[in-house]
Parts: sequence; C-alpha cells; structure tokens
Amino acid sequence: MRAMNERALLEHIRRTGPVSRAELARLSGLSKPTVGVALANLERDGIVRLAGRRIGMRGPAALLYELRPEAGFILGIDLGRECLRAAISDLAGVVRARSAHPLPTGETPTRVREIATLADEMAAGAGLERQGFTQVVVGTPGIYDSASQVIRLAHDFPGWERPGLLQELREAFGESTTLENDVALAALAERDFGHGKEFKTFGFVCVGQCVGMRLVMNGELYRGAHGAAGEIAYLPIVSPEKVSPDDVRLRGRLEASTSAAAVVSRARRSGLGGPLSVRRIFASAAAGDAKAQAVVSEEAELVARAIGSIVTVVDPELVVLAGVIGWAEGFKEAVAEALGSLVPLVPEMRVSTLGEESVVDGCLVAGTDLAWSRILGHLQASGGAARPRVASRR
Repeated sequence: MRAMNERALLEHIRRTGPVSRAELARLSGLSKPTVGVALANLERDGIVRLAGRRIGMRGPAALLYELRPEAGFILGIDLGRECLRAAISDLAGVVRARSAHPLPTGETPTRVREIATLADEMAAGAGLERQGFTQVVVGTPGIYDSASQVIRLAHDFPGWERPGLLQELREAFGESTTLENDVALAALAERDFGHGKEFKTFGFVCVGQCVGMRLVMNGELYRGAHGAAGEIAYLPIVSPEKVSPDDVRLRGRLEASTSAAAVVSRARRSGLGGPLSVRRIFASAAAGDAKAQAVVSEEAELVARAIGSIVTVVDPELVVLAGVIGWAEGFKEAVAEALGSLVPLVPEMRVSTLGEESVVDGCLVAGTDLAWSRILGHLQASGGAARPRVASRR
C-alpha cells in the first residue's frame, strides 16, 4: 500500500509540477496524513524536494513539492549517418548538455568506441559517470528485433546488424541501455515539442538520406507486431524495373526512388549540370528551371502515393514532413497538391520545425518515460522499502 501511494503521488507531481499536500490529497483521493508520510519518504529518498511556498492566498503559506531533477539522468544518443549527436537531461526533462561530432565510417566496434568516447566527455562535464545514467537510449537506423536481438534494415551501417550489439552497448553504458528507431524517436519529439502537441493522431514522414514514417495514434507511438510499422521505404508503389534488385532488397522500392541520392541521380539524368545537391535542385526549381521542376514534381508524386496509402487506412489528422527533402521550400505544397488527386480526404500537412536535434530530443523523451517506469516499478516491487539506483555522481 505504501508503494502504491508513493507511486500515485509521484505520477501526480510529475504531471502537475510544484504542488501542495492539500492539492495532492485532492488529486489522489488520499488523506492528508497519508500524503504527508508518503512525501516524507520520497523526500528522504531524494526523489522529491521542497520547491518553496505558495504565497498571496489566505491562510498559512502552503509548502510546494516537486520532483528532484537530480534523482535521475538520461543520456540520448542519435547515431546519424554522418553525425553523432548526444544530449543529457535530468528527470524533470531539463536538458543539461548537448554535443555533436562527425561520425567516421567504420565497423561496429569503431562506432561503439566513438559513442563511448563522446558519452565520457559529456558525462564528465555534467559530473556523472558513463555507466551511472538512469536510462540510455540510442537512436539508430533500422529496427531492433527483440526476438532475435539484432538490428535489421540498417543497411548503411556495416556490422550494425550482427548479434550481440545491444549487449556490447550495455557493457559500455549499463543494463538500462535500449535501442530505438531514429524516425520513431523523431516522431516522439514531434508529439511532445512540435506540431503533434495539437493533434492526437498524426503521421511523421522523413524524406532525406533515407525514407521512413511513424504513426502516433491517440497520443501513443504505434509500433506494430515487430516494431516495423511505418517502414514505407518498402512500399511496392514504384515499378521494379526503375530500381536495381540490390536497391530493392536493401532499401526498398520507395526509398531507392525517393531518397536524396535518388533525387540527385534523377536530376543528373535529366540534364542538370554542375555540382548537384537536394538544396540546389529545389532552389533551381523555385527559380523556374523546368528540368528541376520536373524532378521535384516527380518526387512529390511518389511521396504523395506513399502518404496516400497510409491516409486511406489510418485517416490521420495531420502529416508532418521532415528530412532534407521534407524541409525543402515548396515541397509540402507540392505533396499536398499531388495527394489531393489521390485520396478523398487530405489531412493537414505541416513541415517539422524541430530540425536535426529531433532524434536526440526523442531519445530524451523515450528515456524519461523509461526511467520513470523503472523508478515506479521498483517502488511497486519493493513495497517502498528499496529504491532504484539514481545517476552516479563523480
């Protein structure tokens, strides 16, 4: 009963912020003496703290309680294709540090060492130890298959799909380390910090070096039976003769035809000269270049077909575009126009404003939820007598 009371109060404090004993009694339905005992236990164990007093009201100033941010720390790591990003937040969700470094190419051991080196630097700056984080979340391309305990579909990362990867990461960072798909994490960040705050059900579509989609339904990330819900790269909506068999096997028909590399190749075949990039192609299209406009129009049509195949099944309120192509000026409008000729109802479409930090921000969102689940689970399992390990200080 003690653990259940403490758990209930922690959940209210987390949602509400600084709150008095009387307010907690009203919110939880517990008596004021019971609330007082539970708060004393949580304060003694370093999970909550006094936040001050509420003044300006009749009667004695009420003591306010809040989470103790230092009760736990989360490390988020975005293993990008070219850049390694990381951030540290406390249990209250305040970001304490950020960092980004170019990521050299290499096999799995090299990548794990690079992650560990960056984590050591950031942990030292925050006065922590690398294995002292309450939760570590690594955002990665591909899907972690919990049944076989391997990453799948991470075709750009040599050796990343081998067995034992998660265990290797846990040896470096501790047993609280988890792997999560990068687009799924960006969708979580969009839900909590971006356009998704206004909608319960939306699709997050990333079109860039790779192509992926994730769905947030009724406020929750939809994963599917194997965690692969939203892998639109493999939608068979492009004629097989237009892509090589190897690309179909590794990347899927849609990604092989709509990724940034595919757009550049298509522009080159169309006769656009000089050094080409997605940014330059879209800028040329905006300036009136007919060849570039044709390339952009074809890209928008393909992406619209992919979104349309999801819209007709899920009927989301919103679709958010991201990635180097999704962010491109005018692309959202081109996709919406193409989508309007394919489906009877077009959802609202917006471009994500979160930028390149979205995956690592999603790591912190997911990590905070996992850290809380661990803390609350320990309270429940131990009857309030034993506490989970909090982040280790140097």
